[in-house]
Amino acid sequence: MSLSRHAPTTATPGPGEAIAVGPFPLGPGRGFPRHQHDEHQLAWASSGALTMGTEASTWVLPRSRALWIPAGLPHTVDVAIAAKMYSLYFRPESSPVAWTTPTVVSVSPLLAELIVHLTDPTVPAGARRRAEALVFDLLEPVAVAPLHTPSPTDTRARFVADALITAPADARTLAEWGRVAGASERTLSRLFARETGLSFTDWRTQVRLVAALPLLADGHALAAVAPRVGYANPSAFIAAFRRAFGVTPRAYFSSTA
Repeated sequence: MSLSRHAPTTATPGPGEAIAVGPFPLGPGRGFPRHQHDEHQLAWASSGALTMGTEASTWVLPRSRALWIPAGLPHTVDVAIAAKMYSLYFRPESSPVAWTTPTVVSVSPLLAELIVHLTDPTVPAGARRRAEALVFDLLEPVAVAPLHTPSPTDTRARFVADALITAPADARTLAEWGRVAGASERTLSRLFARETGLSFTDWRTQVRLVAALPLLADGHALAAVAPRVGYANPSAFIAAFRRAFGVTPRAYFSSTA
């Protein structure tokens, strides 16, 4: 995928501003291809959910979460359900926050209101500076591990990976996949471990969680989401979710988690 300096229609901080905000309504399947910014970015969706990806990691962000992307880091934005995205851009030389790795932050009701408030171009300069300063004060990191979903490059393993991304509930074993992909179970297992850094089982779990999170953010019941992404019951899904994130789905979607 090509690398562009900025996403389409991106905003940049104006003269004297520390932050610029651009709202981007995005329909399902829409987003921004791999790109990077000269500014630090905080990405948030006021509705729906964003799927943000770097070369090896993925974050699915409901309304209660935003992601800090340091300047210069290539990333993508995707949405599985309709979303309204806001991006805050911070000049590195004037930002009091300088996290050098992607960092998830909790979006409290106050922070959400401030982000939307800053989209109003009529906010006076003094009021804007005060609102921006409060935004920085409210950036509270939360311990949310990213989902690691790099795709294998070998054509046989990539065939399996693409099929599971399309249909995460497919329960075929690696041996069964081998018969349609033209490789032995051992070969596929070795390829996944070498090219993704994960076992096949762990990789498939990550893909299932990536598929589940936008559905949960869209208000689908856990009992309906679990089988849709390959779990026999909600308890099995919750256990996998907790292992990945350290919290239950309910806590993950809470702005106070």
